[in-house]
Amino acid sequence: MIQENNITEKIDRADELIKHGQLIEAIACLQEIHDLHPNDESVVLRLAWAYWDNGNKQRSVEYWKILLDRELQRKVFTGFAYDELVRIYKQEEQIESLVAICEKAARVQPEDIGLLKELGTAYLLAGQSDKSCETFKTLTSMEPDNPAFYCLLGEACLAAGKNQEFENAYRHAGMIDPDEADRYLFQAAGLCIKKDLFKEAKELLLNCLELSPSNSLYYCSLGDVLVATNNVPGAFAEYEKACVYNPPHAAAYLNRLGISLMRAEYFDNAVKAFESALSFDASTPCLQHLEEARQASGRCKKHPVETENI
Repeated sequence: MIQENNITEKIDRADELIKHGQLIEAIACLQEIHDLHPNDESVVLRLAWAYWDNGNKQRSVEYWKILLDRELQRKVFTGFAYDELVRIYKQEEQIESLVAICEKAARVQPEDIGLLKELGTAYLLAGQSDKSCETFKTLTSMEPDNPAFYCLLGEACLAAGKNQEFENAYRHAGMIDPDEADRYLFQAAGLCIKKDLFKEAKELLLNCLELSPSNSLYYCSLGDVLVATNNVPGAFAEYEKACVYNPPHAAAYLNRLGISLMRAEYFDNAVKAFESALSFDASTPCLQHLEEARQASGRCKKHPVETENI
C-alpha cells in the first residue's frame, strides 16, 4: 500500500511538472517510475505524450509502440495506441512505417474491418496499389452491402491501372445504394479528372446527369472537362445549364468557369466569363482574375473561341 501511494505521489508530481511546462524534469520523473514499474501503462502513456511535447518524436513513438504491443495481446483490441501511431506516421509522412504498423495489427486481428480498411489505405498511400486492391476486395467480401468499400476498391483499381474494374466498383456502389448512385459516379469522375482521364470523366459525368439532371455541380464539372479537352463552346453551354438550374449561384459558376479557362490559357474567353459573372453579381470576387485575364490575353498565342453569351 505504501509503495502504491509512493507511485501515485510521483505520478502526481510528474503531472504537475507537465502542467507547468517543465517537461525535462517530468520525463526524468516518469522514466524513474517506468524503470521500477515497467508494466504501468499510465506511465508509458505519459512518457509518450511528454516526449512528443518536448520535441523528441522518435522516443515518443517508441513508447507508443510499447503500448501497441500490449494492445495487440489483449482479446479486446482498444486501438488507442494504434490510432495514435497511424496519425503520427501520416502526419510525418512516414509511409513505410505506416504500412508496417498496419500490417502488424492486421496480422494479429485479421477480422477487424477497421484495421483492414486502414491497411488498404496505407498500401494506396505507399503506391502498393495491387495490395490495396486485394485488401479492399477482402473488405467487400466481408461486407458486400457496404458501398463505401466498393468506392475504396475502385480508387485502388484506378491507381493500379485497372480502369474497367475501377468503373465497375463505383457502379456497384450505386447498385447497392441507388439513391446515391450519381454521387458515387461523380466521385469516380473526380478521380479520373485528377489523372487527366477526360474521356472517362466525361462519360461518368453524363451518367451523373442522367440520374440527376438538375444538379448544377455536374454541369460545371462537365464544363471543366470540356475546357480541358479544348471544347470551349461546349464548356460555356454546360455552364449555362448550371446557371439555368440554379440562378442564385450563376455568378459563382461563371467565376469558376473563368478560372478553368485561365488554367487552360483561354484568357479572352476567361475575360468573357468573369464579365458575365459580374453582370449577375457585381460583388463577385473576380476583379483581380479579370484584370489578370485581360493582361494575359495580349500575350497568349491561343485565339479566342467564339461562344454564345450567357
